[in-house]
Amino acid sequence: MAQSESGAARARVLRLVQKSAGIEAVAPALETRMLTPREGEVLIEIGAAGINPSDAKAAIGMMPHAVWPRTPGRDYCGVVRVGPAHLLGKEVFGSSGKLGITIDGTHGSHLVVEASAVVEKPSNLSSEEAAAIGVPFVTAAEGFRRSGFPKAGETVLIMGINGKVGQAAAQIAAWKGARVLGVARRAEPFAGTACAPVDVIDSSSIDVPARVRELSDGKGADIVYNSVGDPYYEQGTKSLAIGGRQIFISAINKIVQFDIFAFYRGRHTYVGVDSLALTSTDTGNVLRELLPGFASGHLKPFPIAPHAIYPLERAREAYIAVLSSARDRLVFKPGMS
Repeated sequence: MAQSESGAARARVLRLVQKSAGIEAVAPALETRMLTPREGEVLIEIGAAGINPSDAKAAIGMMPHAVWPRTPGRDYCGVVRVGPAHLLGKEVFGSSGKLGITIDGTHGSHLVVEASAVVEKPSNLSSEEAAAIGVPFVTAAEGFRRSGFPKAGETVLIMGINGKVGQAAAQIAAWKGARVLGVARRAEPFAGTACAPVDVIDSSSIDVPARVRELSDGKGADIVYNSVGDPYYEQGTKSLAIGGRQIFISAINKIVQFDIFAFYRGRHTYVGVDSLALTSTDTGNVLRELLPGFASGHLKPFPIAPHAIYPLERAREAYIAVLSSARDRLVFKPGMS
């Protein structure tokens, strides 16, 4: 869309005007809106925008704090068209827990966001790949940041290894030199990539804590990254080493049976992560910590299949797809017809 001499842009954006009864009923509208950055903000022409399950869940009322109407979308990559001189023309990417939930987000042709939030895209990533890094990698990295990043020689056990956050956590742990073990609910290989081997444990047929101790010379896991929550709570807790840390980012049922004795005798630490609480600037700071990994190739973006790229006109289809069982990472490409 055209940019005016005043620095504003006539943007084409998706709008959700009210909560939908279910994902099949979601009806995003395409609207034209004027976007004007204020002091300390940049105007970005979006090249690609990630589509996350949280974008679709917020459309059907699963995020109670979401506002209406709004433009959805948390992740993005694009070119700075208005902003500080050192950023003009730069291809940048970013994410946020607020964008698309409590403030207008990334699913459109342009975005206004704080200049402090944007991160310059490494040249070895495409715009689609960079746009799909956000939520999974930020969530994974924030868990490690708060619990202490893995160190060489430590063992990291990832519950839900083949989810997007699980795959990102495996990459980060391997990059930091840790031994990476993963748990899946069936017999399947690691679906992601990592710069070191990832051993997957089939929880449907194997005693997870026993196998973890076998693979760690009896010690257990220094870090359990529980990306699923209560279904793996007991197995994760029993897999922890003395002084181990367990990270939680999700839950199906809120209540678990908590063994206080095992907790304090094991000198365990539990860390909760809510990526929706992170501002755009918070998220930018997390992504900057990961930049060396992506620039060096130790961290790999999610592959983006051609069929996983949607124009804005197919938004309803995209939101339905992101809540299906498909494991593709989905993105919008606003300039696509």
